[in-house]
Amino acid sequence: MQNMSSIDGKNIDRNELLKAQANVWNHIFSFIHSACLKCAVELGILDIIHNYAKPITDQQIISALPINPSKADGVHRLMRILVNSGFFKKEKINPNELEEGYVLTTSSQLLLKNNPFSNIPFLFAMVDPILMNPWPHLSTWFQNDDPTPFYTAHGITLWNYTAREPRFNNLFNEAMTCDSHLVTTIIINNCKDVFTGLKKVVDVGGGTGKFTRGLAQQFPNLEFTVFDLPQVVDGLQSTNNLTYLGGDMFEAIPPADGIMFKWVLHNWNDKDCEKILERCKESIMKSDKRSGKVIIIDIVMEKEKEDIELIETQLLFDMVIMANLPGKQRTEEEWATLFFHAGFHHYKIIPALGTRSIIELYL
Repeated sequence: MQNMSSIDGKNIDRNELLKAQANVWNHIFSFIHSACLKCAVELGILDIIHNYAKPITDQQIISALPINPSKADGVHRLMRILVNSGFFKKEKINPNELEEGYVLTTSSQLLLKNNPFSNIPFLFAMVDPILMNPWPHLSTWFQNDDPTPFYTAHGITLWNYTAREPRFNNLFNEAMTCDSHLVTTIIINNCKDVFTGLKKVVDVGGGTGKFTRGLAQQFPNLEFTVFDLPQVVDGLQSTNNLTYLGGDMFEAIPPADGIMFKWVLHNWNDKDCEKILERCKESIMKSDKRSGKVIIIDIVMEKEKEDIELIETQLLFDMVIMANLPGKQRTEEEWATLFFHAGFHHYKIIPALGTRSIIELYL
């Protein structure tokens, strides 16, 4: 039996060809993974399994769900693909019996409603129709003069859209801050030296201050300021060592010996980033040039494929930025070019946050 097929005159092994076809189909259908995950979270399946506290069967899950009885078989099929995706696994209910039930994995625990590290707001924002609509316009965007596919889809920039639509604005802000507790915990446990010697820290683009509040509680001797657009910080309540200040980072940044950006600079193109970093330099010069620094929490794109899954996550994030904003995820060389053009001379990268790193930037 012949195992070769011909494409454009080239003989290709039949198994290789079929595997290639499966790879094409998997990418065509990849949106189904996020749709199924969103469905499981909305139905409350993850919390049902968590609260059961031992392996739970399909029928027990179905009995706990407010679904149409005629759709019961669909629950098993939904669970099957989420097991394959690594969000659930199956374990024996009793050691001496063959019957199995579902339990959570570390990934699904990050989608529990009451988990302080919950990624649910990020999931709901990223699959919201507002952020899904740009993707079908990607090829059109490559051929027109629009700044982003988001603009092609909606006729307005992302930032103007959030200013106009309160529902989406709240959804987006929650998504951007939902991992704040996780990042704060890792910094406190593993990287607290980043804040050693500082007196005043300004979190630029800090939004509602969820991330900064966690730091302020852990470092009561430091003075923290959340600096964002006036409409973002208006009405937010200050605490003992945390204040809110409205302004424009392109115009001026309050004087401080520590200036912090968490997931901000990747939103902007190189020219705008250089301008923002120049404002940082001016701020530090007014405060304490000798000990002052900029702290950047962001992705540093990896070149070596030591962790294929991590590399894929970084590449996907870069495409998310391209679809919605004029910025990009940067390699170390691209970051360094920005730093030196803005007048900084030294930097240090601490790869402590998985897909992201902490960058310390000095004059």
